Amino acid sequence: MSVSDQIAMQLPYLRRYARALTGSQQSGDTYVRATLEAALADKLLREDIARSRAALYAAFTRIWATGHVEEPGLSGESGQHEQAAQTRLATIAPTHRQALLLTTVEEFSREDTARILAVSPEEVDALVAQAILEIESESTTDVLIIEDEPLISMQLEGLVSELGHRVVGTAATHAQALDIFERSPAGLVLADIQLADGSSGIEAVEDLLKFGDVPVIFITAYPERLLTGERPEPTYLVTKPFQEATVRAAISQALFFGSSKPLG
Repeated sequence: MSVSDQIAMQLPYLRRYARALTGSQQSGDTYVRATLEAALADKLLREDIARSRAALYAAFTRIWATGHVEEPGLSGESGQHEQAAQTRLATIAPTHRQALLLTTVEEFSREDTARILAVSPEEVDALVAQAILEIESESTTDVLIIEDEPLISMQLEGLVSELGHRVVGTAATHAQALDIFERSPAGLVLADIQLADGSSGIEAVEDLLKFGDVPVIFITAYPERLLTGERPEPTYLVTKPFQEATVRAAISQALFFGSSKPLG
């Protein structure tokens, strides 16, 4: 397999991580592109990241840490969201969020995460602990769960409730999701993409977003249906079977960057 093919295999997952870290696909892709340009200019770096997924993420982290990447102009509704995300990022050190995302969503080992972030394994543990504390302090919100598997739906409902959020309803079909959302607008949506009656969770979410901007976390056994690069991809994507810590990390990121309003 060629070096370019080896790197290409990892790109959908690096883009997912970059989106979650920056709060937008546009900003995330800018840093991914800068990472690839650096590899194109440096043969040794190119060979290194082709051999190791952790090396690719480490190269991305170095680019991200410098912040010296010119991002394209922002416009429209998505631009407003991205600008808000960048404003919030400027006020915090995101390393603890990176550690949580890398060890949960990206499923790197403690040792690989340490290599990516250029810290010790013990520091990774401390960073993850800090991120978990931050999750627990996030503003609570109303949550809609779109999931056709009853056991998974109950698991998600329990997890969301443990975090202090309120589940306004669980839907197994497109129609149910719209009905619940119209009666009880949510500040966060957790959605599968393949629903009980053959309807699409993606289409259900698209219809929900017509009511207003709300953060969405897709939880699916078919991530390849979303990580295609052929259309705007979700910022928050969790693969089934999932670890609860992974969902917690995604909720933290979604509420940090999203427009969810606290419960009244």
